[in-house]
Amino acid sequence: MDPSEEKLFYARLGDLLDRAERSGCAAFSRFLDERQSALAEQYLRRSAGDKLFTLWGGFPEARRKMLAVYPEYLRDTVMEDFPMECVTFTFRREDKLTHRDFLGSLMALGLKREAVGDIVTDEGIAQVFVTETAAKAILTSVSKVGRVGVEVSGGREFCLDAEQEYMEISGTVASLRLDCVVGLACGLSRDKSAALIRSERVDVDHFTVTSVSRELRVGDILSVRGYGRFILSGINGLTKKGRIHIEMRKYI
Repeated sequence: MDPSEEKLFYARLGDLLDRAERSGCAAFSRFLDERQSALAEQYLRRSAGDKLFTLWGGFPEARRKMLAVYPEYLRDTVMEDFPMECVTFTFRREDKLTHRDFLGSLMALGLKREAVGDIVTDEGIAQVFVTETAAKAILTSVSKVGRVGVEVSGGREFCLDAEQEYMEISGTVASLRLDCVVGLACGLSRDKSAALIRSERVDVDHFTVTSVSRELRVGDILSVRGYGRFILSGINGLTKKGRIHIEMRKYI
């Protein structure tokens, strides 16, 4: 997100707060990606005043979420009002359809990315969270994904296993500096890692970091453009030579 996009995004958050204030009801965004969710949470902690806010994507592990801003009296009921629907696609188990296949078909309908939340696929079934308006278009217009015939239904509960899969990475680093940890995660020299960081190709917890000396902690999520996404999952003491043994997980 460049500075002009970020400025527009903050303006939209301000509009959301204004709508909640004027109406006395909950105001909802469309689906936000993880960086937008992080920016929204940071902004609202400073600016929400007496308004509450919640980010929700349909299930606890969702990565794309809607934002709700609402008054205190709606605390116990706001989860029922998120304007999203779970759309279910069923197809032959031998037809292997991927996240990309479904996203491509939905974009071909003319839907904007912000109208589509998480897409979870399994053998013979996929479930997608979308805005209520997008759900109507999908239910009336989609009969194929790619060349594969599908049956589409609304109103079903989300039932798939959305647990993230990882590849384990372990090794030692001289320190917990960002350049050291990126080097281990991506199999790069420290100099090449530093070049990636300085060229704004590395995010920590969804925010771009350009300082190679940024110290990391367990739980930090790294996104390295061109190499993938990682989480620092463990720090396990020192070797005899004083290097730090760490464990990482790469999202797959």
